[in-house]
Amino acid sequence: MSRRPIARAACLGLFGALPLAYAARVPVTPSVLVTLAPLKEGALRHHVIAYGTVGPSSTGRKTIMAPVSAVVGKVYVRLGEAVSRGAPLVRLMPSPQTAAAYAQAQSALAVARHLLASTRKLVAERLATAQQLADAEKSMTDARAQLLAFRSLGASGSNVVRAPFSAIVTMLTASPGAIVTPGSPLLDLAAPRGLVLTAGVVPVQAGEINAGDKARVTLIGGHRSVVGRVVLRGEVALSGSGLVPIEIALPPGQFMPGELAEAAITTREVRGYVVPHDAILVNSSGATYVVQAVDQIAHEVRVRIIDSLGDRNVITGPLIARAPLVLTGNHQLSNGMRVRLADPRPHGAGR
Repeated sequence: MSRRPIARAACLGLFGALPLAYAARVPVTPSVLVTLAPLKEGALRHHVIAYGTVGPSSTGRKTIMAPVSAVVGKVYVRLGEAVSRGAPLVRLMPSPQTAAAYAQAQSALAVARHLLASTRKLVAERLATAQQLADAEKSMTDARAQLLAFRSLGASGSNVVRAPFSAIVTMLTASPGAIVTPGSPLLDLAAPRGLVLTAGVVPVQAGEINAGDKARVTLIGGHRSVVGRVVLRGEVALSGSGLVPIEIALPPGQFMPGELAEAAITTREVRGYVVPHDAILVNSSGATYVVQAVDQIAHEVRVRIIDSLGDRNVITGPLIARAPLVLTGNHQLSNGMRVRLADPRPHGAGR
């Protein structure tokens, strides 16, 4: 073998080994493929969820009761019917006992009139005293008042009970032919413009709710929701359920009495940096932190979570407002590592 080929082979081997030796001496900076999201300030609204039934408020509810012992002659309305003010509800006829009491009141008035007239004649003839005249006049006044009271209650004959305001019939207990006693409930009325959602919450949550808080109300099984407002928060837990009663005023014309609904009551608003849950990490000491990309370099920042809702969190800490957050790939990073973008489009701050 000639010397020339041997020398040539030696040169080729020397030059071929140079890149490997150079690469071994040059340090390689590690990097991680990540996705970024801008850091944004905002607020989370904290909600308390309550479930309840739509019905009239205490001021918009009225029970119609029998004024005297009577027989129900006719019922003009049906359960769930809307009635206008002054509309006939129930016709009542005097019961035998009421008719007898009314006849006695008429007779008592006639006797009192006759007694008063006689006493006046006797006083004129000086055969009766002024005190006797005063007693006769009082008897006359009492008998007249008793008869007028019976008449006002409908004891003198047929009496039609009418609606005191425009309402919805929410309960109907009267039936034709039934004999009712004084104070017996005939029906319940609810003002359609005074409906509320009556719900209950556990005591630990009730303390967060105040009158005036907004609530988004959605029918169970429905999708449309409306905004109401808390008008009452009870101060005691009910013995039967252990829940604190809450009343939420509803806009008119949106609900019907008896419907079931869910209310998301906004109790407070927490402001700070709103970040996805994936952006938050926990180190070996149990401290929470996020990773920001500052000029393509990972920068760990200790943070404190002050509220959360679903997959969003409100955090506070010495964050760099212009630097975006690292989302995917953040758990592989440590301080000073270079990041590579999975999405090469600009992310604004920190680029």
